[in-house]
Amino acid sequence: MRISRDATTPGRTTEHEDAGPAAVPLDGRRVRAAVIGTGAIASGSHLPALAALAAEGEVEIVAAVDIDAGAVQRFCAGGGVPHGYTDLGRMLAEQRPDLVCVCTPPTLHREQTAAALRAGAWVWCEKPPVPSLADFDAVEALEGADGGPYASIVFQHRFGSGARHVRRLIAGRAMGRPLVAHCQTTWYRDAAYYAVPWRGRWETEGGGPAMGHGIHQMDLLLDLLGPWSEVRAMAGRLVHDVQTEDVSTALVRFGSGALATVVNSVLSPDEVSRIRIDCERATVELTHLYGHGNDNWRITPAPGVPAEDVAAWRDFGADVPSSHLAQLRELVASMRAGERPRSSGADGRTSLELITALYKSAFTDTTVRAGEIGPGDPYYTVLHGGAPGWAPATHEEASA
Repeated sequence: MRISRDATTPGRTTEHEDAGPAAVPLDGRRVRAAVIGTGAIASGSHLPALAALAAEGEVEIVAAVDIDAGAVQRFCAGGGVPHGYTDLGRMLAEQRPDLVCVCTPPTLHREQTAAALRAGAWVWCEKPPVPSLADFDAVEALEGADGGPYASIVFQHRFGSGARHVRRLIAGRAMGRPLVAHCQTTWYRDAAYYAVPWRGRWETEGGGPAMGHGIHQMDLLLDLLGPWSEVRAMAGRLVHDVQTEDVSTALVRFGSGALATVVNSVLSPDEVSRIRIDCERATVELTHLYGHGNDNWRITPAPGVPAEDVAAWRDFGADVPSSHLAQLRELVASMRAGERPRSSGADGRTSLELITALYKSAFTDTTVRAGEIGPGDPYYTVLHGGAPGWAPATHEEASA
């Protein structure tokens, strides 16, 4: 094992271990894909995306894994998957997949992603990727040095024609500098939702709505606006009997100077996901719930902007909705090219770092700056940071 300094993130070090066999060249053949975890996200999102690419000759679904033998049998029978396993190591050894989709609860992501990388498989892991920055860095250290395998996170809201078009407009300053932004994930979850044992607990879910729900919109905001520089946040546990928060708010400053408000809630009966960015020459706004197409975006020009400019801004082209399929299609293209995919490595880490900083700011009543949370910081290894009133009670405290 070797320790190296990550020049892109102050204070960050990574431990590099032998990553096992390198990714096998695809040479134009189908990508052999396997699914770990056969619950709702696997059957409702991953399997249809894989099946769509299988119909195009891009992918071959070779196996599924679940600790519940009955569940994996039903998944395989319903999806036409030839091999079902209850043992991940055995599946990796026998099937040698090129791509592994990780669809299990967050507490399992690090171990399962590491196992797949060591076996030479690329990974596409559901959000949140892992419970902490320390876990993320440990996984990244197992990636291939050049050409893969790499571990990518499911951030499907970044993908599709709408996000691509707006990202180009902002990056090219077509609408002028971005100045003010709002990022909102205000959803509703009742007591029955939190009756699932692993939800609302730091150890198994990693965090509350900032981590498990709002991460998608925050990741999209970062993808559109670029690096953030500092955050000031508050969090509350207002309704649910959980360890984590059920609502948070934050003020974020970006490297460009733009300022943003971020709200994450599971207390909001009128559910909406929204991003609004006010630029010098126009406001661009996305309003949806769990996914978006071109029609979910609206661009409002400032007074005096030429009509031809507005028409160009509003021309999103062919509608490709955000989806698992849109991201998977790009991921497979990256695999064939032997290139690091989007939402992996430093690009995939940025939203987790912002969320970690949000928690630290909220629980310590301080402003947290990008790059300051590294090894030795309690928030680097667990998002509650041991903060009184937020960290799980010890056995002695619970017995008192």
